[in-house]
Amino acid sequence: MKIYAFEEAGGPARESTVATPRPSGHEVLLRLTHSGVCHSDVHIRDNLTLPFPVVAGHEMAGEVVAVGEDVTTTKPGDVRLVFPWLGCGTCQDCRAGNDDRCPDQRPLGVTAYGGYAEMVHIPHERYLLDSTGIDTGWAATLACSGLTAYAAVSKALRGDPDDEIVVLGTGGVGLMAVAVLRALGHRRVTAVDVNAERLAMARELGAADTVDSSAEGALEALCRVTGGGAVGVIDFVNNGTTARLAFDALRRDGKLVQVGLFGGELTLPTALMPVKRLTLQGSYVGTLTELREVVELARSGRLPRTPLITRPLTAEGVNASLDDLAKGAVPGRIVLTA
Repeated sequence: MKIYAFEEAGGPARESTVATPRPSGHEVLLRLTHSGVCHSDVHIRDNLTLPFPVVAGHEMAGEVVAVGEDVTTTKPGDVRLVFPWLGCGTCQDCRAGNDDRCPDQRPLGVTAYGGYAEMVHIPHERYLLDSTGIDTGWAATLACSGLTAYAAVSKALRGDPDDEIVVLGTGGVGLMAVAVLRALGHRRVTAVDVNAERLAMARELGAADTVDSSAEGALEALCRVTGGGAVGVIDFVNNGTTARLAFDALRRDGKLVQVGLFGGELTLPTALMPVKRLTLQGSYVGTLTELREVVELARSGRLPRTPLITRPLTAEGVNASLDDLAKGAVPGRIVLTA
């Protein structure tokens, strides 16, 4: 089968051919028809610590072509969505569907071959979800942007649909978070970004207010539209500048959920944490159960489809897409198609 692999840190994806895996036991072989492109793949491409070659891509959907002798939940010809955030597969957390807690992480597209390939080997049938009724290209993006947004939103919400929730950063995942919030019935969503086009898209998806964080007085504007501060801020950028803005925009009993991987530093005023009873929590992707919930939300019709840009699943398609993401030139989500 063809793969499009990074052979050194910072280098381009190159096409090569490897032996096609033969599934046994509970394993499944999937022919990929759609592979989403995530900004974290830019970090993976440029990472000096990963063992190369790396076949990235963790938003995957396609057709089952072969199954092991013990597989009972799917068969050749079925169209399936892949949950890529795998642990060891055998510990108590993994068996319970909480692979994200496993200390031995083995995510597809990071430490194991992922979606920038003709096929992908799935180590157990439980990591495949039936996405019938959902456009397959959009379904692929649910495995990361959908799941990451849903898990982060779940941490920020407290139950009142009029609580002030801020989505900081309206790239593909941030826009999905706005859509998820509205799909769950939340009414007070403020989107924050430096890009006017993306803020307009956030409004189309249901954001009640928007704030340009590059403008002078951004914090004051954010506090004004949230009526004095937010109950929850979800930071999908998470560099030093956005983390400071997010923290300062919290009201008493507020929670900052940090999601983005841009990196930076945040110096916390330790006395203010107990005085304002603030919570700081990280959120990284989500669980298999949460992905099932996202799929059901999409199937219900309440979750609006976010904008998709389609390109061919080739080395050229991978490289052009990651270069555009690195430049911040992608309004929406790229999906590579076979």
